[in-house]
Amino acid sequence: MAPPVIETCHVACSANRTPNVVSWSRGWTIAFGTCNSVALYDPQERRVVSVLNGHTGRVNAVQWVHREDCAPESHLVSGGSDNRLIVWEAQNGKVSHQFIQSVECKGHTGPICAVDAIYVDYPKILVASSASDSTVRLWLCSDVKDAECIHTLSFGSGFMMDVSLALLPGSRVPILSCGGDDSRVHLYVQSDTQLQKVMTLQGHEDWVRGVAWASIGGELLLASCSQDCLIRVWRLCAKSGTDACTEDDHTIIKMKEDVFEVKDKGACSVFAVCLETVLAGHENWVYGVHWQPPFYKGGELQQPLSLLSASMDKTMILWAPEEGSGVWVEQVRVGEVGGNTLGFYGCQMSPDGSMIVAHAFHGALHLWCQDQNKEGEWRPGVVISGHFNAVQDLSWDPEGDFILSVGSDQTTRLFTPWRKQDGKKATWHEISRPQIHGYDMQCLAMVGRFQFVSGADEKVLRVFQAPRNFVENFANISGMSREKLLTSSDCANLPEGASTPALGLSNKAVFQDDLVSKNKEDDERFNKVSDQYQESYFHLLNLTEPPPEDHLLQNTLWPEVQKLYGHGFEMFCLASDSTRTVVASACKASKAEHASVLLWSTSTWRQLQTLPCHTLTVTQMAFSPDSQLLLAVSRDRTWSLWRRNLPTPDSPEPQFSLHAHTGKDTAVHSRIIWSCDWSSDSKYFATSSRDKKVIVWGPCSLKDSEIKPCSTILDVGDSATAVAFCPIPFSDNSYLLAVGLECGRILLYRWSPGQEPAGGHDWSSCGETDTSQSHSLAVKRLIWRPRAGRAGRDNSRVGVKGEMEEQTDRESELEEEEESSWVQLASASADHSVKIFNINKLAL
Repeated sequence: MAPPVIETCHVACSANRTPNVVSWSRGWTIAFGTCNSVALYDPQERRVVSVLNGHTGRVNAVQWVHREDCAPESHLVSGGSDNRLIVWEAQNGKVSHQFIQSVECKGHTGPICAVDAIYVDYPKILVASSASDSTVRLWLCSDVKDAECIHTLSFGSGFMMDVSLALLPGSRVPILSCGGDDSRVHLYVQSDTQLQKVMTLQGHEDWVRGVAWASIGGELLLASCSQDCLIRVWRLCAKSGTDACTEDDHTIIKMKEDVFEVKDKGACSVFAVCLETVLAGHENWVYGVHWQPPFYKGGELQQPLSLLSASMDKTMILWAPEEGSGVWVEQVRVGEVGGNTLGFYGCQMSPDGSMIVAHAFHGALHLWCQDQNKEGEWRPGVVISGHFNAVQDLSWDPEGDFILSVGSDQTTRLFTPWRKQDGKKATWHEISRPQIHGYDMQCLAMVGRFQFVSGADEKVLRVFQAPRNFVENFANISGMSREKLLTSSDCANLPEGASTPALGLSNKAVFQDDLVSKNKEDDERFNKVSDQYQESYFHLLNLTEPPPEDHLLQNTLWPEVQKLYGHGFEMFCLASDSTRTVVASACKASKAEHASVLLWSTSTWRQLQTLPCHTLTVTQMAFSPDSQLLLAVSRDRTWSLWRRNLPTPDSPEPQFSLHAHTGKDTAVHSRIIWSCDWSSDSKYFATSSRDKKVIVWGPCSLKDSEIKPCSTILDVGDSATAVAFCPIPFSDNSYLLAVGLECGRILLYRWSPGQEPAGGHDWSSCGETDTSQSHSLAVKRLIWRPRAGRAGRDNSRVGVKGEMEEQTDRESELEEEEESSWVQLASASADHSVKIFNINKLAL
């Protein structure tokens, strides 16, 4: 089989803001809902191994269907805001990361908020789902790919927040527990095809947020957690006929038992439920409880008595009974201190209990691993992170070593490959969050290696420069030479880091002196009231691996060095030229007076010029690679081309004048033009539009101002929201273009100039993303890596040199040749994800 043209290198995404959205499988895969998709993440390889696309609304609940023999799962259930419940099945029944949509359960009329599933007779799956239509439904999914709703429980105007299924001890009878906004836990048993309510457990004083069953030696334990900050554990056991009848013995003090009967296939069994313990330790709403998964030891199934809970107080607690007394106590507490974030929505435990993960309000996963050397010690682990709202724009740095992205989650994030010391494959991680803002971010442009300009839903542009602490940590993680990086970024007067004042929006620089004086002052305790509130919360980091979320929130900011004022409305797009001397910016506009493009000098940060031409918002701009031309496309369905004038003694600063533009009569596009890009030789440019057309224009020269379409019109079948020319030239004079669509697919085309355009033979399709690679919502931006090869694999690294010398030159030449046949494409999408694809030119 030929290798795929496009392979996914990295997916950066985060968990949705709902309680039941993360589930850890016995095969070590963490499944979590991210926007409208389910991501499968391997915490050992530290990368997303697959993305399941099928929902059309936000995924709110994800649950693996655990097998009784503790083998890796082959089914996964997810429920979403599109009222749909989907059962996913491992392809060909094998345990792999390739899952396909097996069954869809239709019936809920509101968003689904919780799901659970067990096998009743393998491979028949019993699924329970709770939705905001105030019902809990039970579905039976048989292996013939159909789902039948066998029971519907209606709760009037109440809601059930969580559901959990188990089999009663010593039988195959399913028992369902539901916890909801009536502060009670309801138990239902399915007997002789009827679903009967057998008990209501009272005790919580606020909404019940989570319920979870565990089977321990012929008994069931049920943990429930609530907004009253407490966790209650209930014990359910079978009673023999004689137990049930005997009178209560008043000489023994024991918890009150509630008894219920279950009739199954004619036989009648009796079960008793009593309160085992109440766990108090959290100081805020407890959102999730999770039992340590069972495992086989010596041919017997063992269920460790260990319960994990996660709360809005930003902590997770591991509870277990004390040896000897059997009293349940807190064993371990992990979490976050400080920061301006809310707490945890849910928690999960790895199959062997050595790792625990929580997901937080800001979408981040928080992972802790047990320290092998120190008993009972836990330390934060490296885990995936990404935007938790639409990603609007992204950019490679000029050398192609890292990616910056901005999103509607009000953050700017920096991703780079982590070169591990043990020589394992490099994986991509977020290593810095340069900007955490109070407005939704919209656009950015790199100006130099460690400097960028960003625009948000405000009238101001902000310029940021990397601090020394970032450059040093970037060198450690990416394996580059620190000295080389520090010389390239004028580090003599660089600040150490940055921090945001308590009531401010601007990142203030923190210098070495500030850090030294702060430590001295600590010794002399507070002299006046204002000393109690630190001016700076920044702590120097010395990183050898990507930082966890609490460091990203506080200690990886970049200082803001300039604000640029001039626009009258919210910023919409930015561009910088290849010589890094000019930045162009444009804002939202419904009148011609606001639709001008402003040019800024990067040396003085003064406004150089206003370029009026368009009548509505300029949607994207691009400087030609030789920096001589500036292209702008607009919502008014036209484009304009501006040329750089020759410098004169009077005006040494760059000045641009209108070179060519399309009007109402010459515009080929009939709807908004979303995107544009230049070919690497500055000869041609492409435009893509909502009218599903992609057109190449040219050839462009500074002498001839008449520019016409030079390709046939390419119809891509959906609104084309992003277009990008590959900067690496092909030997046959053809160009490679990537086109991003509103539906989330990315298409690759070869365009050959000079071919007979009449027959449409100048375009040839050479690949597209498959269902699992595509985004689930519109592609916002596509950017090719500025040079050939895959980031993190190039041999231009320190630390690789020693090993390289041992290899023969011939081998390294072959490796370099093989590496140069790869190109990388980064995409940003409204589905909250940033994806990086590897494309082999030879496979095209």
